[in-house]
Amino acid sequence: MKKEKKVVIIGGGVAGLSAGIYARLCGMEAEIYEKNSIPGGECIGWNREGYHIDNCIHWLTGTRKDTELYDVWKTVGALSDDTQYAVLDSFFTTCHGGKSATLWADLDRTKRELTELSPEDAEEISKFIEYVEYSKRCLIPANKPLDMFGIGDYIRMGKEMGDFVKVMKELGNISLEDYSKRFKAPIIQKLMCDYLPKEYTAYSLLVSYATIADGNGNIPMGGSLQMSLRMEKRFRELGGKIFYNKSAAKIEVDKKKAQAVLFEDGTRAEGDYYIATVDTAVLFGKLISGKYMPAALKNAYESANIYPATSGFQAAYSVNKSFNPGETVFIDIEPLKVGATTFDRMYVKVYGYDKTFVKGDRQVLQTSIFQTDADYEVWKGMFPDEYKEAKMKLSDEIVKRIEAAFPEIKGDLEYLDSWTPLTYERYCNAYHGSYMSFITTAGAKSIRIKGDIKGIRNLTFAGQWNTSPGGLPIAVTNGKFAIQRICHKKSITMEDYNDKRGTEGRETTGNIDDGAESLRRERVS
Repeated sequence: MKKEKKVVIIGGGVAGLSAGIYARLCGMEAEIYEKNSIPGGECIGWNREGYHIDNCIHWLTGTRKDTELYDVWKTVGALSDDTQYAVLDSFFTTCHGGKSATLWADLDRTKRELTELSPEDAEEISKFIEYVEYSKRCLIPANKPLDMFGIGDYIRMGKEMGDFVKVMKELGNISLEDYSKRFKAPIIQKLMCDYLPKEYTAYSLLVSYATIADGNGNIPMGGSLQMSLRMEKRFRELGGKIFYNKSAAKIEVDKKKAQAVLFEDGTRAEGDYYIATVDTAVLFGKLISGKYMPAALKNAYESANIYPATSGFQAAYSVNKSFNPGETVFIDIEPLKVGATTFDRMYVKVYGYDKTFVKGDRQVLQTSIFQTDADYEVWKGMFPDEYKEAKMKLSDEIVKRIEAAFPEIKGDLEYLDSWTPLTYERYCNAYHGSYMSFITTAGAKSIRIKGDIKGIRNLTFAGQWNTSPGGLPIAVTNGKFAIQRICHKKSITMEDYNDKRGTEGRETTGNIDDGAESLRRERVS
């Protein structure tokens, strides 16, 4: 190319940073415009009362070094061969009726303990473990998007999936709630419905658990914000430019091409290509006309009963670091109404495994209570004072329920912060406060959209909304895929530019100083 093509990227979350990094690796000029003062979007954390609170990573898919996704995480600087991970030996524990059941990273241990708990479920437990083993073969394709696959790629992927096809065939069209009824023991029924919303397709839990059991779903030490900062550092080192506090107001479109991005402060940015990594409800309706929204996406927004959004009411506290009930523990609670829904279960997660979340002899403890579209509407309808009061009241009620389950810490919990679907809406413009994409419910067609916009040749969108149910792996790969499609159209390859650019295309990682820089980055709730 005689002149570098310029890519303007709206949004500095994981998808935007990924797109920016791959654009630079392909020899393009890249600029990222982010509405907030820090990178990461929802992959962030913040400080309260001297404690660090993590917002995002419960586990990170793609930490196993022989996977395509790991290569992407390494390329964007999020991970390196030297990355340290939390030493955790389980996925989560369910407590109910005086009993407890754990999904251990060791599948044999899980099978043995569940069978001891419920001998009458032995056959179904064995099948569950077998299907989790099969689900280890469900790996996210990350080398290139499916629309760039050839026949050979599909044959290879089919072989690699192996017996996971059996899991999809049997569990792809039933919900976790229906699947749980295959077990007789109430404790195992609860186990199957605790971690993910009961409306999720059943195979979703098995794939998630398989990721943990296969060593492909570790938790990077340092938390979510530090991972996003490593990606930002990588982007800057490659010569990319990122601009903060730049909220997009409109994308100018003329003659079937995007001409510029206009920002709320009156400035504008022009480029050859434009990638929007913002929430699609904002892109279609605010930045450009809703008439451009793909039919599959429009159908999902109009069918909340089939494609509900995912959010939560979350609260963080400090507690003595000697308290360790297990990595993540679900408990019975006195019924508590949050939003429009009443809950009788919640979880407790302690963060003492990482010094980032420890202050002296105390650690951070967090919980999240699932919220849907209906719950969002309740929060949205509150007046400001009513909203603040509801948050504090719920935070106090949660303390009572944690103390009831764990009397040994009665009087020791200290409130740090709480946040709601409205927090995500305000901070990320998230549709109904969703921190992921649409839930994949039983019987619903999975959403998978390229991101091309019919009628605008040089504008595409990328992020977790392209593929349900979203999440970090979807965000980082879709950022990459957007650039690959641009390169493909112009017959440019990443390998060509890496060869020409030499060391500029190599992976670089490093620790981010969290002193003065972190003070600039304390924002969210």
